[in-house]
This record gives sequence, C-alpha cells and structure tokens, in this order.
Amino acid sequence: MSSTTMGTGSRIRLWLMTGVSYMIPFVAAGGILIALSFAIGGYDIVYQDQGKWIEAGTIWNGDFRHNIAYLMFAVGASAFGFLVPVLSGFIAYAIADRPGIAPGFVGGAVAGVVGAGFLGGLIAGFLAGGVALALSRWKVASWVRPIMPVVVIPLIATFVTGGLMFAVFGAPLKALMTGLNNWLTGLSGGSIIGLGILLGLMMAFDMGGPINKVAYTFAITGLAAAGADAQPNDPRFVIMAIVMAAGMTPPLGLALATVIRKSAFSNSERQNGKAAWLLGASFITEGAIPFAAADPIRVIPSIMIGSGVTGALVGAFGCTLRAPHGGLWIFGLVGPDPIHILWYVVAVAVGTVVTALLVLVAKNIGKAGAASDEELEEAIA
Repeated sequence: MSSTTMGTGSRIRLWLMTGVSYMIPFVAAGGILIALSFAIGGYDIVYQDQGKWIEAGTIWNGDFRHNIAYLMFAVGASAFGFLVPVLSGFIAYAIADRPGIAPGFVGGAVAGVVGAGFLGGLIAGFLAGGVALALSRWKVASWVRPIMPVVVIPLIATFVTGGLMFAVFGAPLKALMTGLNNWLTGLSGGSIIGLGILLGLMMAFDMGGPINKVAYTFAITGLAAAGADAQPNDPRFVIMAIVMAAGMTPPLGLALATVIRKSAFSNSERQNGKAAWLLGASFITEGAIPFAAADPIRVIPSIMIGSGVTGALVGAFGCTLRAPHGGLWIFGLVGPDPIHILWYVVAVAVGTVVTALLVLVAKNIGKAGAASDEELEEAIA
C-alpha cells in the first residue's frame, strides 16, 4: 500500500516509524559504546575531566585503560548527539522525500540547541516535512523546476523550520521537557512500580510497533537527559532497565512455551521458538511477532501481562541500566549495586515464565491445541 492511499493515522505512524527506525542504529552504537566505557573505566573515571580526549596529543598520556574508556565514551557520546537530528531528519524525509532531509536535520539540531529534546525533534521533523512537501507542490516556471528539490525547497524549508524552532516552539518545548525530567527524577516507590507496569504493557502490545517505540523513546530520552550528574539510582536509569527487561520477555516467554508444550504450536511456530531465544536475549521484541500474528487473541494479552510483571519487578527492585540496548549481553552493567544484576535476572525470568504459562493456559481456552503442519496438509487435501 502506498502512503498516498493510507489514512491520516497510518501515514503519521509510517512517518514516525521511519524516523525511529533510522535512529535506532545510532542508539545501539552510541549507547553500547558508552556502556562499555563505564564497564572498562567506571562511571567516576569516565566522567572525570571529560574534556581530556578533546586535547590532541594528550589522550594517550596516563593510564591506558582509563584512556580507552575515555575514547569509547567520546565516540559513543558523539553518536548519541545525532539522535534528535536523525529522528527529525528522517521523519521529514518520510513526508517530503529528499527535499525534507536538510530542514529536518537542521530542525532537530536546533531542538537540541534550545533544549527541546526528543519532543522538539518530533515537532521539527513533522514541521520540516510539511513545509518541504507544501513547497514541492508549488507551480513554478520550467527553468526553476530542476533546482527546486536541491536548492529552493531545502533553503526555504530550513529557514522556516529552524526559525520557528528558535522563535516560537523552543521555549515552551524546553519548559515541557524540563517538567518531564523533574517528574522522572522525583519518581519513587509505588509510582515507579506503576510506571513499570505501564511501560511493560506498552513494550509488549505491538512488539516493535509505534506503541513499543513510544515507550522505548521515553526511556532513552530520560537516559540522554540524565547526564553525568545523575545519581547511580536515578529513576531515569530504572526506567531504562524496565523497558529493556520488559522488551525481552515476550519472545523469551513464547520460546519457553514451545519447549514446555510442543503440541500447542505448529511446526513452524516451534522453529520460530528456537530463534526467539536469541532474539529475546538480544532485546529484539519483534521475535514475538510470528506467534502474535498466528494467534493474536491468545498471545498478545499473555505477553502484555508477562512484560507488565517484569516491569513492576524491575521497578520494585530498583535495578538501573545506563545502556539503551544489548539485552542479556550487557547484564553486567545493571546497577546500582552488583546484587541488582541477580534481581534483574529474576525479574526477566519471572516475566518469561508468566508469559509462557499464560500463553499455554490461553491455548486451552476454546482450542485444544494448534493443528500440526501434517494435519493441516491432510485437511487441505
């Protein structure tokens, strides 16, 4: 289906998902480099004298391990600096094609300058794309038409988008982001557990779709805003831990279910279950999609409850995480204390078991078990 034949809601989701999908590699690369720098050098070492790596010729002076940690942090932080411009730029690209890229990236960069954060990037992306698309529909003389997409549209759309972000949207969006950060910083006790349940439900609901990405973007927004001055147990780090754990349990739970009772699943689902172990361990929630597509009424509520339980447990245990991606492979970075690694594993394990058991119970409701491939072939014949 082309975007021109979609409804308004579908088009908006497509534009948003385009921006998010292009942003994720920057999140993964930058975030994991930052996390590895913490693992190698420690938070205190990395944050001490942060300007060290900028001074050419001095980076290799002193302790080699510390310098490697500094270097990894510098590269990772540089990658993180692209998050908002990339999000904004590719939202605009999805709306207006190539003429939207320049105003989108510039609008996202301005959002960072004025302190409007990810919300500013979203506004800038839609604004840049809308302006560029409107300009592309102008009726112009034939001699001007060839330079419209490469000069005229980017020039005007960039000025309009950047100007509006500076003069109109910047201050209110900054105030909104400041309020959001203050709210996140003040979360504790029952409020963080309740938020953990909500984020867990969102992560599992569409398994990598728009709702999932809203929860994930919410988490990495807080992670990026926390910065060097945040306390080790800052709620924004707890939120990142919640989102990652809750995003792992849907594929892990379904993989476990295929092992506990193979007869409840077709042969193709059992094969998908083998892959779901690795996908879940790597924080790729999309590993649950084949199961949900085949039996959404039973699967989706089950994985949502499992992820909600995981989110609540992570919030209750107070586990933190400064890495925005990596799944099982970065469990060693869970904090604020080493014991929390164990509690984090417990939370993921409990959510996995709850998911598996609920799926199997649901499979018994109105359906004794999924027909095997051989039975389906016989029925068709």
